[in-house]
Amino acid sequence: MVEVDTTRELLGEERRELILRWLGTEGKVRASDLAIRLRVSLDTVRRDLQELADAGALRRVHGGALPPASPGPDSFVERLPDDVAAKAAIAQAAVGLMRPGEVVAISGGTTTLEFARRLPDDLDATVIATNPHIAVALADHPALTVDVVGGRLHPSARTVVGSEAVEAFRRVRPDVCVLSACSLHPTVGMALRQREEAAVVRAMVQDAGRVVSLTTANKLGTTGAYPVAAIDRIDTLVTDAPDAEVQVYRELGIEVIGA
Repeated sequence: MVEVDTTRELLGEERRELILRWLGTEGKVRASDLAIRLRVSLDTVRRDLQELADAGALRRVHGGALPPASPGPDSFVERLPDDVAAKAAIAQAAVGLMRPGEVVAISGGTTTLEFARRLPDDLDATVIATNPHIAVALADHPALTVDVVGGRLHPSARTVVGSEAVEAFRRVRPDVCVLSACSLHPTVGMALRQREEAAVVRAMVQDAGRVVSLTTANKLGTTGAYPVAAIDRIDTLVTDAPDAEVQVYRELGIEVIGA
């Protein structure tokens, strides 16, 4: 724990630095606790949190704050060149989790695209895709049946969104969902940046047998605006993060596979 000199009044910059240090080590902060630890009023803490949120240093939630979503472009196309080696390693580690005969729902995302490209030729299964890039990547697979969800194509996320897509997942119970997270936090779970995409992924997850999260290290411990799965809904995490950063997920009962 960070020691605080309580013999003098802390400057605003010092308070905010401490808040960020606590947030980094503890994963979340509560405004009421900060007021006690910093020996200031709750209103002062709220102003500090808002200033940090305005600067993009944290994400305000009711009663406190969480780490911000991982930085990076929102556009699927712009994200394609990012962390290519990490995504490829995660994808390769994840393909062994698939079983013959399963119905596999794959969310949109650049990491799940790498996963789809690596599915073995002898895997006889059904894939439900919401991302046209993933559907095309699997079009020539010799053993897979590929179903493409209908609806409106989101121009940035490059996934199918809208009520038609949501309803499609209410009529199926996938054996496994393979998700590419924008953020994964040990308290609040998985979240995405796009509201309409999140609505479809929530429907995808709702009745799934297993949920597998493909998450690069820079997205662990962060939070996003639109939640799609509570942390206790995640069965398996496949990541390139070091052991020290994934221990908290193991302690929650999540199977962790290193890339």
